[in-house]
Amino acid sequence: MKKLVKEELYGLEEYSNKRDEYRQKVRAHKLNRIVRIGENVSLHFEDYLTMRYQVQEMLRAEKIFDSAGIIEEIETYNPLIPDGQNWKATMMIQFDNAGDRKVALEKMIGIERATWIQVAGFDKVHPIANEDLERETNEKTSSVHFLRFELTRPMVEAVQNGAIINAGVDHPAYKHEVTVPDNIRNSLASDLD
Repeated sequence: MKKLVKEELYGLEEYSNKRDEYRQKVRAHKLNRIVRIGENVSLHFEDYLTMRYQVQEMLRAEKIFDSAGIIEEIETYNPLIPDGQNWKATMMIQFDNAGDRKVALEKMIGIERATWIQVAGFDKVHPIANEDLERETNEKTSSVHFLRFELTRPMVEAVQNGAIINAGVDHPAYKHEVTVPDNIRNSLASDLD
């Protein structure tokens, strides 16, 4: 999978001129990369384009234009791009009501480790979670987690040949399972080599 390099990023002025069009392109792309598991959990699968957008937005927001700052952002976000044998996802736990969210996050400690992906015919794959920093305490979990699902070569080949993918959460406070829609499965297959 392609990684971010400084020479392929837009400068601040150029990005400002292209931003609206670029954002529309990325939003359309992201729609084919979000798996909703029940009402409150979603997995946002990352790739080169989603991370390039994130870096462009960070450079814009922080007004970073020096080489060292740009390289630092690239080094921060490159690890979130899959490497051809895995999927990397941002897990979002969302509740409309702040009170409901607080109570749920207190009950959902460990939910990131209870999340799974399953390629038809194979065992469930649980993620390696939050490699950057701990995102839970004894009192609650975070509403955002970063997950890496490592796949075996036979799993990769099965996905590339159109195998069904299921995703789910088996946590005492949240149990849901879904079949990944074809458009998203096809998008995820493109991350594998």
